[in-house]
Amino acid sequence: MGPEMEPLFLAWSYFRRRKFQLCADLCTQMLEKSPYDQAAWILKARALTEMVYVDEIDVDQEGIAEMILDENAIAQVPRPGTSLKLPGTNQTGGPSPAIRPITQAGRPITGFLRPSTQSGRPGTMEQAIRTPRTAYTARPITSSSGRFVRLGTASMLTSPDGPFINLSRLNLTKYAQKPKLAKALFEYIFHHENDVKTALDLAALSTEHSQYKDWWWKVQIGKCYYRLGMYREAEKQFKSALKQQEMVDTFLYLAKVYTSLDQPVTALNLFKQGLDKFPGEVTLLCGIARIYEEMNNISSASEYYKEVLKQDNTHMEAIACIGSNHFYSDQPEVALRFYRRLLQLGVYNCQLFNNLGLCCFYAQQYDMTLTSFERALSLAENEEETADVWYNLGHIAVARALLQTASSLAPHLYEPHFNFATISDKIGDLQRSYVAARKSEAAFPDHVDTQHLIKQLKQHFAML
Repeated sequence: MGPEMEPLFLAWSYFRRRKFQLCADLCTQMLEKSPYDQAAWILKARALTEMVYVDEIDVDQEGIAEMILDENAIAQVPRPGTSLKLPGTNQTGGPSPAIRPITQAGRPITGFLRPSTQSGRPGTMEQAIRTPRTAYTARPITSSSGRFVRLGTASMLTSPDGPFINLSRLNLTKYAQKPKLAKALFEYIFHHENDVKTALDLAALSTEHSQYKDWWWKVQIGKCYYRLGMYREAEKQFKSALKQQEMVDTFLYLAKVYTSLDQPVTALNLFKQGLDKFPGEVTLLCGIARIYEEMNNISSASEYYKEVLKQDNTHMEAIACIGSNHFYSDQPEVALRFYRRLLQLGVYNCQLFNNLGLCCFYAQQYDMTLTSFERALSLAENEEETADVWYNLGHIAVARALLQTASSLAPHLYEPHFNFATISDKIGDLQRSYVAARKSEAAFPDHVDTQHLIKQLKQHFAML
């Protein structure tokens, strides 16, 4: 046996390998022996923070309180194309929104599930209470702050004897004078303890100590203001930080503020300014595409999602959204290529196979339709997903009846006979499948697929 690894080095190794609980436990042991070990203290604070870390840029869940009690509303009737609450009509010239699933606000649902984009913005408390729950939570959303409170209280379980840091006894002024300690402490207070006011106090003292020259602290103050719903104050901090140091994240935070203020045009202009500084930046391109999509400008959204794929051809959101747009533009064959790409990237869930089944069905690739739906049913995690799959399977049952009608009306055409035979074969009605296949053969004797199907059915009958 070789010598034991230095505990602090081992804890750091755990942290780098994202084994945060082991890292925190080891740091706790070191702090019991040496309570003033700053390295162990910082590492434990960072490990506890990472356990409950939520990316503030991507996650934004609007609750009933934020929807109804909106103090930042400027105009009750905004001009068309300038608001996310009242988006304009479909600007693509494609299929009407009635064909594509839409939110209560009238926007088409995107191909990628994101918070605050799947449910409409209710106008009254009664509507808000009746709004279906999202896929992100099993409980009705009452307030965005509620999510953070639940995270904060659950995180207390990591320290059975109480909190790691007693915030009420902290001398924030002392920590503000030690920038390295202050940054780790701020992240811990903001994410782990969810004490936004204390985090804001620490950030204000630290930025004062840095003589207002540290852009990072200005961004953190902006994040605190945003969490508190003080969007105009957050805007000032993010703008000030951008003047000192242009960073992609700061552009994204500031655009989030403008989206919350229902100023999508301003957010679009900001994203485009960011692209001037950071050409080809995927997150900025994706931000523009999302806003266009929320404004119901599907054609522009698709163009920017295509730009995203030029920079990153594995970007799942862009692939899913472009696939969805092609499907609702009556191009199921093209949509199928995008969904197959997601399958190649390792996405393996009910929703993807459900979409694959629909694309195969509308592209008349019936051999793969039922197989995809069967796989979707096996992967369904709840009753709603199962219901969606069975709803789509209902279309196939209707299609079989329609094909039977078509074949009786036009017996000289091979297509209805062959398609009816294929669907009947997939659902196990082999006798009808064989009869229809023979009719298809009579209408088009040289059709290879028909010959192959008849051969398969004869082999099956021979085995009986």
